Amino acid sequence: MSYPDTMRYEKQGRIAIVTINRPEAMNSFNQQMLDEFQHVWHEINYDNDVNAVVLRAAPGRAFCTGVDVKQGYKYAMQEVPWHRRDPGEWLGPKQNKLWKPVICAVHGMAAGGAFYWLNECDIIICSQNAQFFDPHVTFGQTAACEPVGLARRIPLGEVLRITLMGNDERVSSETALRIGLVSEIVPDDDLWKRAHEIAAIVAAKPTAATQGSVRAIWDSLDMGLRAAQNFAMPYTQLGNPVGRVDRAAAPKAKPSIR
Repeated sequence: MSYPDTMRYEKQGRIAIVTINRPEAMNSFNQQMLDEFQHVWHEINYDNDVNAVVLRAAPGRAFCTGVDVKQGYKYAMQEVPWHRRDPGEWLGPKQNKLWKPVICAVHGMAAGGAFYWLNECDIIICSQNAQFFDPHVTFGQTAACEPVGLARRIPLGEVLRITLMGNDERVSSETALRIGLVSEIVPDDDLWKRAHEIAAIVAAKPTAATQGSVRAIWDSLDMGLRAAQNFAMPYTQLGNPVGRVDRAAAPKAKPSIR
């Protein structure tokens, strides 16, 4: 399917590349982007030629600044409050049951609703110019959905600081690395290349094993430790269908050191 307006989608080998593509609007999302992202996650999920995903954004000042404040989205201001829905239902790969590993490459500003993606990606890297913040409270809006998801990734104190400081403080790439929001900082010009390198390494591994690992880890976040450990054991059988480790089939590589 072609996504000419709000995103670009392509495949390179066993890697799907999804590019947020509204640079004229700071890569903010509208209802069309929500619909297209839900569709592309579904398409990738059932494409057996894809083993990993790179999520990135069109060049410009921002990776994403959240919802397009001029256009909004369909379910934002429904008259009946119980009909309002969280954009993460469309944007989040995990909420759309996509267990193929997603590597996210962040440049520039990642603000507010951008965390719908960041909160559900598996590996996040960023460029040196990346900045992360949540402006909701600055404009008198309660920040809830995005920081609740973020609290699964980074320490609670850091989530609260990002939430309560609003527009008055931005998390630099160095701080994002320190608090565990990202796992690597790369030069601005090398961001996409490095994301693709990581995705290629992941995509070369057996997809039953990588998808099972991703799902087991994410599903465990909704459980206590003992329940999660008991829940995890069956996943080892699903990821290793014959009940053994096939070391001969493992790709040969010299490990890098991070």
